[in-house]
Amino acid sequence: MTSGKKHILLNAFNMNAVGHINHGLWTHPRDQSHRYKTLDYWTSLAATLERGLFDGLFLADIIGVYDVYQGSSDLTVRESIQLPVNDPMLLVSGMAAVTKHLGFGITANLNAEPPYLFARRMSTLDHLTDGRIGWNVVTGYLDSAARALGQDALAEHDLRYDQADDYLEVLYKLWEGSWDDDAVRLDRAARIFADPSKVRRIAHDGPFYRSHGTHLSEPSRQRTPVLYQAGTSGRGRRFAARHAECVFVTAADKTAARTASRALREAFVAAGRRAEDVKLFVGITVVTDATGKAAEAKLADYIAHANPEAGVAHFSASTGIDFSAYDLDDPIVYGRSNAMQSATQLAQERRLTKRDLMNELKIGGRYPIIVGDGAAVADELQSWIEDGEIDGFNLTRTVVPESYEDFIAFVVPVLQERGLYKTSYAEGAFRQKLFGEGDRLGPRHVAAGYRFPTNASGA
Repeated sequence: MTSGKKHILLNAFNMNAVGHINHGLWTHPRDQSHRYKTLDYWTSLAATLERGLFDGLFLADIIGVYDVYQGSSDLTVRESIQLPVNDPMLLVSGMAAVTKHLGFGITANLNAEPPYLFARRMSTLDHLTDGRIGWNVVTGYLDSAARALGQDALAEHDLRYDQADDYLEVLYKLWEGSWDDDAVRLDRAARIFADPSKVRRIAHDGPFYRSHGTHLSEPSRQRTPVLYQAGTSGRGRRFAARHAECVFVTAADKTAARTASRALREAFVAAGRRAEDVKLFVGITVVTDATGKAAEAKLADYIAHANPEAGVAHFSASTGIDFSAYDLDDPIVYGRSNAMQSATQLAQERRLTKRDLMNELKIGGRYPIIVGDGAAVADELQSWIEDGEIDGFNLTRTVVPESYEDFIAFVVPVLQERGLYKTSYAEGAFRQKLFGEGDRLGPRHVAAGYRFPTNASGA
């Protein structure tokens, strides 16, 4: 193996649903995404990803439905645009049972559950996976979700991040401070399972959340799960600099990725952390085969089954703009969005028309696509890492499980030969595998301020 080269980090990007990013491909005769309701579908996928040495399986999620395009959810229902969608958390235990190293990143909207209960659910999964859990912190972007949860409308964009700050503070107090590391004694002779002097109630009275109680779970291997975040708006960057360890960047090209990377790393340094305290991932679609010609033919086959209008409907929900109201070449008014500001800003900067969107979303996704044999794909991935100044990729699915199997068969061996991809898993929990600095959050992270010393007396 070539020494001194940076290993590419790789997540499989998926969702507990038929449709995720590349829409319409459920109609492809080889696609198995309709089997998402079966445990075997997921355990088989997890075993495949571990065979390919993927760092993690990242599971997206939404609450609510896409109903901005045409002012209706009809197309969403017909094309299964992330509907129906099942709970991603319930998949993890089954997949963990057939793997030893694969990490699991779970998207969960903090508006949907009180922090006290959410803390226990994540600790439980961290226990059951022996420290392989990550959480993608999202604040939501759909008015339909807010209405379904009994709210009048989605809260203002920056206010949602203020709420998230308060939510995370409750979680840090529970995960990091409620139990000492040595609280559990399991002393049968003395009849002491846990030492009461090393277990304490938290007290939190914040602007959005109030919680007074003891964390229901004993400390898990990581305590706090690996923290993911996807917002790259100004407020999103400030939130990431305070909390995130991994950030997902949407970038149409390497220049945009490099700009976002530098801005995020500068924000981390300004917040008292190091530039290397964050791992940056770009969403990407890969279509590969034994030869470039075969890969191009496969792409054409996929496009024949895809629905670009479904991709536009998805993008409508992301930006809050009903693109059905525009003709193909009409200039589109991209105002300030209360949905995904980063998505709206990107479309505005590139002055995308509906025709542009239909073309770019021809296999449904809004991420860059790489087509070619293993060597050509490896060349491009390496270029993204070096020129885009990122750390890895979220590999979107096209035809399932074919797209992941193809990547493992044709691309992974080339990356390994070049010393750009691991040939075995490192030991340790998910955080240790990603950063190499221990299973738990380091001293520069804000959560460290909520820890108690081992010999602290109970409150």
